Amino acid sequence: MDYLTKHLEDAQDVEFLHEIGSRIAAADSLDSILSRILDFVSDLVRCDSCFVYILRGDQLVLSASKNPHAELLHRLGLAMGQGITGWVAEHRQTVAITCHAANDPRFRVFHDLPEDSYEAFLSVPILCRGKVVGVINLQHRQPHHHTEREIRLISTIGFLVGAEVELARMETEKAEIQRQLEARKLMERAKGILQRQLKVDEESAYLTMQRLSRQKRKPMREIAEAIILGEELRLGSEAN
Repeated sequence: MDYLTKHLEDAQDVEFLHEIGSRIAAADSLDSILSRILDFVSDLVRCDSCFVYILRGDQLVLSASKNPHAELLHRLGLAMGQGITGWVAEHRQTVAITCHAANDPRFRVFHDLPEDSYEAFLSVPILCRGKVVGVINLQHRQPHHHTEREIRLISTIGFLVGAEVELARMETEKAEIQRQLEARKLMERAKGILQRQLKVDEESAYLTMQRLSRQKRKPMREIAEAIILGEELRLGSEAN
């Protein structure tokens, strides 16, 4: 490679990474950030599939996919050290396999994923302050040699987006905890209303709400909201 070509590639790489940084910083949710990662990685390296796993507790959970896997997103998980992905997360090192990926001793089959029948594999950690927060996987059905430039850029993406991914993950968890607290408050309020109306104890009120949830095929939160709304309408009617 001559000096001019190398200089142009380096300039393109810097521009590419700057664009990633600015766009990722503008994304306001974890799903938005993961979607950006998929777009950038797929534009950089043409691959048959691209997955992003995010560390939640002690599990790496499939959180984004280039191919549609709605039934597996946020459900499929593996432990640290499990499979090539788990090894990458545990050791915080990149793995690039040109062909026969299934022969790698670290390989693990996920029968739910048709992409398991691949030849080449590139897996890089997503890091935040030296701590792994996720893994990016690229897979190819045919043998594929990942160039040093591809590996360097994908690895740099893993370093670059780590802090934003971790921040967005924490915000998502915080919002979920808040949602659960609000749901619990609604449940307690609805149980209290049923206890007064039906003259039953707390457990009986809860079982009544459970039965209504099954009969109406509605989440318990919606049942609680309906009970509270009915009580408010009744009180409003009596006040008038």
